[in-house]
Amino acid sequence: MDFRTHLQADEQQILEYQMQSQASYDLTQHERRSANYKPNIWKHGFLESLDSKYHGDDYKRQFEKLIEDVKNMMFVETEDSIAQLELVDSITKLGLTNHFEKEIKETLDTIASVENNNPCISITDDLYTTALYFKILRQQGYEVSQDLFGGFMDEEGTLKKSHLSDVKGMLELFEASNLALEGEDILDEIKASSMVALRDSNICNLDNNLARHVVHALELSSHRRVRWFNVKGHIDAYEKENHVNTILIELAKLNFNMVQAKLQKDLREASMWWNNLGLTQHLNFARDRLVECFMCAVGLNFQPDYTSFRIWITKVVNLILIIDDVYDVYGSLEELKCFTNAVDRWDVGETEQLPECMKICFQVLYNTTCEIAHEIEEENGWNQVLPQLSKVWADFCKALLVEAEWYSRAYTPSLEEYLSIGCISSSVSLILVHTFFSTTHHQGIQEIADFLHKNEDLVYNMSLIVRLTNDLGTSAAEQERGDAPSAILCYMREVNVCEDIAEKNIKDMIENAWKKINGKCLRTPQVPSLSPFINITTNIVRVAHSLYQNNGDGFGDQEQGTRILMIQSLLVQPLLP
Repeated sequence: MDFRTHLQADEQQILEYQMQSQASYDLTQHERRSANYKPNIWKHGFLESLDSKYHGDDYKRQFEKLIEDVKNMMFVETEDSIAQLELVDSITKLGLTNHFEKEIKETLDTIASVENNNPCISITDDLYTTALYFKILRQQGYEVSQDLFGGFMDEEGTLKKSHLSDVKGMLELFEASNLALEGEDILDEIKASSMVALRDSNICNLDNNLARHVVHALELSSHRRVRWFNVKGHIDAYEKENHVNTILIELAKLNFNMVQAKLQKDLREASMWWNNLGLTQHLNFARDRLVECFMCAVGLNFQPDYTSFRIWITKVVNLILIIDDVYDVYGSLEELKCFTNAVDRWDVGETEQLPECMKICFQVLYNTTCEIAHEIEEENGWNQVLPQLSKVWADFCKALLVEAEWYSRAYTPSLEEYLSIGCISSSVSLILVHTFFSTTHHQGIQEIADFLHKNEDLVYNMSLIVRLTNDLGTSAAEQERGDAPSAILCYMREVNVCEDIAEKNIKDMIENAWKKINGKCLRTPQVPSLSPFINITTNIVRVAHSLYQNNGDGFGDQEQGTRILMIQSLLVQPLLP
């Protein structure tokens, strides 16, 4: 069943649920629940006081000079193909790719054309170099076969044992294997073998930088991480290397600080919007997580000229959290049916019977969406954006209503039934539609419409990963407070297995979905009008991994793990020159 068929089935299911309860119901008779969310730790006064010095013409001129220096020196003077690959890899990790797109393409075109003249042999007998070559070219959309690694496999199709002690090679091989497509058995074997080898390596005996990269990769591969979230660590690591290029590191630091200055300005604007709404005073049961919502928008696109996009997405994600809590925590089933009907009809008048806080919530959703639609039309030349935005909000709320119905009946669906609704309540399609209008212009409408029609399965697989990573990170806390079942619980009860086996199955589903996403995004020709949109689509999944990594909840507990440190590092603390 494809994504569109899921939507049609879900709408019918929702109508059936609504018809099941025709009896009169007193909307005031409902015991309100609590998720016990902690108060927000980021105060508006602090956020609105952030003001970096790294803006203005002086820094811009210095930055432009460094860009030209790198172009004229590093790209021109680096002739060895291995050194060229390492340069491209460094530029990517340092967050500078968008400044050297032309030079990177010319470099890789040359390398790829040389190797394609003799496609039957590997570019080298060195594992590290071969893996680096494969990773970079596939990341950039070049056709490169897994057969490149054939010389490193034994007769039984497993990685030769003589390579397992090469930690640097194993690390690069593991990173390359995460770019696998469906049916690439060699890469599956490589991933399993390299993961075991890295786990068995003696971290204490490794160079500090290499040891940190190994730990980092085993937690989550670079391909599945938001690059900008890790750029500061890569700058620090690169600066400690033996052959560091001082011009490149100076450029990377200045770029980081200038981007941070722009992000601080955007965050100040978002904070003033959220503070002026005063919504948290009326919705004390819901999560107040403006900074985390803003970080999601940054994860989708950090580039300085995407201010409007970040502000719009911050508002959307904030409203997703609030409305999710209305359905999960606050509203009775009858109240939620009424709220869903109001969103579906896009009519404030339909909220008259609701509690005041739910009326206010709908009014904020209504006003904010109308404002976003108007601003998109003004900036990007679209017409009639509002009906498209209100439609995806209605679909989202209808999915949440089905989950609320499951909770009210203590019903545990099959995994397939759960995912048919859960992929919509994951909010991916909601964010994608806003992204689509925010990052494209009216001139390319037919081209874009064709892309969306041909890639419904891409939307589904992205939604699947976001839903499943969310469940892996939040399932324990949700079960503790008695929320509707997660994918893990549905699978456990359906197949009658323990939690560990269920979690393994869920993780395997994530792996398979990533291969399908790789197949679409790494093989789809880059259309200029669609490039920003395509890049952001994969970042939606990466942001989900970041939010729910290590079985945590990036929106629930603000102080859990290292998230507060990451936010401080990316949004508050500049890099020293």
